[in-house]
Amino acid sequence: MSEGARLVAGIDSSTQSVKVVIRDLVTGELIRISRAPHPDGSEVNPMAWWSALEKAIADVGGLEDVSAISICAQQHGMVALDKNGDVIRPALLWNDTRSAKSAEDLNSEVGGAAQMASAVGSVLVASFTASKVRWVADNEPQAASQIAAVALPHDWLMWKLSGSKDIKDLATDRGDASGTGYFDPKSGEYRRDIFAKALKSDREIVFPRIVAPHEIAFHTQSGIPIAAGTGDNAAAALGVGAQPGDVVVSIGTSGTAFAVSKIATNDPSGEVAGFADATGNFLPLVCTLNAARILDAATELLNVTHDQLGELALASSPGANGLNLLPYFEGERTPNRPDATGVLSGLNIANSNKEDFARAYIEGMLCGLADAVNSLEKLGVEVKRILLVGGAAKNKAVGEIASALFGRTVLIPMPGEYVADGAAKQAAWAITGEMPKWNFGKVEEINATPTPEVLVNYRKLRDQTKGW
Repeated sequence: MSEGARLVAGIDSSTQSVKVVIRDLVTGELIRISRAPHPDGSEVNPMAWWSALEKAIADVGGLEDVSAISICAQQHGMVALDKNGDVIRPALLWNDTRSAKSAEDLNSEVGGAAQMASAVGSVLVASFTASKVRWVADNEPQAASQIAAVALPHDWLMWKLSGSKDIKDLATDRGDASGTGYFDPKSGEYRRDIFAKALKSDREIVFPRIVAPHEIAFHTQSGIPIAAGTGDNAAAALGVGAQPGDVVVSIGTSGTAFAVSKIATNDPSGEVAGFADATGNFLPLVCTLNAARILDAATELLNVTHDQLGELALASSPGANGLNLLPYFEGERTPNRPDATGVLSGLNIANSNKEDFARAYIEGMLCGLADAVNSLEKLGVEVKRILLVGGAAKNKAVGEIASALFGRTVLIPMPGEYVADGAAKQAAWAITGEMPKWNFGKVEEINATPTPEVLVNYRKLRDQTKGW
């Protein structure tokens, strides 16, 4: 690092877009930021991500003045490469549910849910990379026969940024690798036997090397270090400075509740995924498919803005006067109901109004996340603080209703690009040897009166609709 270099770059390649932040290495001050959109869908040509990244880098003024880069990205996506490093087929993303049956088959072939959870920390569902590999093996055997390596989105992007053409150079970190379904976060080793079952072949495959959280994975062609990177949730934990005992509830395209833990978990029920984090600890995580888009749907239905939606919800009362929403609009991952649809229950003349509809939509989305936090606690994960992040956390109603449903104080950090900021922190760590302690501003505390009866009614509806 040159004497005058004081900048680091953090990149977040999410489902919806790519964000690039340039921050001061010492103070963490935001210097520049840019973004570029990604295409919609659950199946995407990875070159669309690369084109978006190139545009975002150009728009931010380039990266030649930064001393290090880190790329973090959406978890689970399957980028299948042939021996020449060419993409074989569009990447199947985490939110593609066609591989639900493939996940069931793999769990069974390994010996059942408990055996799979013991092997890789998680029971496989449709979102895991292994499930998608099996789907390709079952449905596109010609494509499967060409697979020489499988990369995750962040693996592939930093490999591309390095300029390498050799798949043997592929790299990842244990945090992102733990979302594949064929990596054991406890031992830090790939389960090649599980991958072979997924591919239905035991031929030699290149697995990305595992880079330690604070190490450098690559250099760009101009010599800039590229840090290990990680998955989006692990990066978000870095971005908000989560410590053991903290649970981060993130409301994005998907909803997640994850905790930094010193102890590895495995949950035979499949509710909690036993991931690794980006510091050497673990990141038990519960994911719901339906989060911010539920609020988007509500604004469309009621023809209001997001702020107006919050105002309407707060004008209603807890429980929305008997209106109850099960928000499985796009199927669901937790609970594992990939073919489910949403259910609106309890409609009557009295609650057929904008206020109660707004409240029911927000409560329904947050009840799923309250269930997620409860699943972590049932597994023995320590929950001292809850940090609420994501674009929806800016809505006053979301914070207040979340505190009421979680039954505890909710902390809301200043709005920011938490994943990209976590990536920037990792880049700084890789070249200085110390995790930076940047201050990103005031944290708001919300402490609402608990409303356990709302959760009771939600859970009744959830259980009544099982098997629908």
